[in-house]
Amino acid sequence: MQPVVVKDLTLPELANWIESIGERRFRARQLFRHIYARRVRSWQECSDLSKLFRVQLEFGTCLDALKLIEKQTAADGTRKYLFELHDGHCIESVLIPDPPRQTLCLSSQVGCAMGCRFCVTGSMGFKRNLSVGEIVDQICQVQRDQSRITNLVFMGMGEPLANHESVCKAMQIMLDPNGMAFSHRRITLSTAGLIPQLRRLGEESPVNLAISLHAADDALRSHLMPINKTYPLEQLMAACREYPLPPRKRITFEYILMDRVNDEPGHARKLIKLLHGVRAKVNLIPFNPHPGIPYGQSPAQRILEFQEILQKAQLNTLIRQSRGSDIFAACGQLAAQYSLRQTAKA
Repeated sequence: MQPVVVKDLTLPELANWIESIGERRFRARQLFRHIYARRVRSWQECSDLSKLFRVQLEFGTCLDALKLIEKQTAADGTRKYLFELHDGHCIESVLIPDPPRQTLCLSSQVGCAMGCRFCVTGSMGFKRNLSVGEIVDQICQVQRDQSRITNLVFMGMGEPLANHESVCKAMQIMLDPNGMAFSHRRITLSTAGLIPQLRRLGEESPVNLAISLHAADDALRSHLMPINKTYPLEQLMAACREYPLPPRKRITFEYILMDRVNDEPGHARKLIKLLHGVRAKVNLIPFNPHPGIPYGQSPAQRILEFQEILQKAQLNTLIRQSRGSDIFAACGQLAAQYSLRQTAKA
């Protein structure tokens, strides 16, 4: 019999499993506290559990879903973690220090099937979805190394809404006051725009929403992001206008600026028109160049001019500084360095 991966289970699911092996359901809250508050590495650390129960846990469960293979620290303090999965695949997570925030960028898939032309991660292709435990354990493992994490963002490897079930269950554990106890204001999910799953997310979860946009007309966006051919901008923006936003929340629209591709004043004016009627804020992201990707970074002055046009139209617009690019930890670069090493070995 395969051991139970406890981090795959929400609190009610864990209580059901505990009851099935003859223990009382309240033990689930104890285990959640040990796993997510104390971040134990072994059941033997749980001295408030009986020896018999600890033996059952030792032989009947798997406590960790990931194995830390490598950690790198960038010049700006950004940390990148390489994790190995049980089947030999690898994923990466990134911890971004921005005092007083400490933001962990989470992966939801091994590789990605979206095929965005500006993203090195997409060049890996899609391998598989991550399990609930593999998503949650990224947080646990990084907390063991760096105890304080204030914010979580699903902006790592993969399209989160293409792994909707596991991502939403993982977020239940993140939000559970008996589990990780994060506020919904501290969790952001970024999607390229899978509209059916986007509507489900709005019904099921109160977390922040970010849309990976990067172009304001269908022709350019379809060229950069093939998903736009399935869910074009008119449908995507209709879904955003219908999205059940709580008071004081806005949808974040991420816009990577690429030299002479999508960074001209005309592109900015199209973006203003596109976002009309949406409670929106815009994150402008300088492109992170990488060998094999045929785009360059927009000049700093053009980025500032793009921001100024949006701000004059009363759009809340920030320029997001790239972090960790010297260790390939910046936006769109995850798994690139590891994949190149693996290719070289082959």
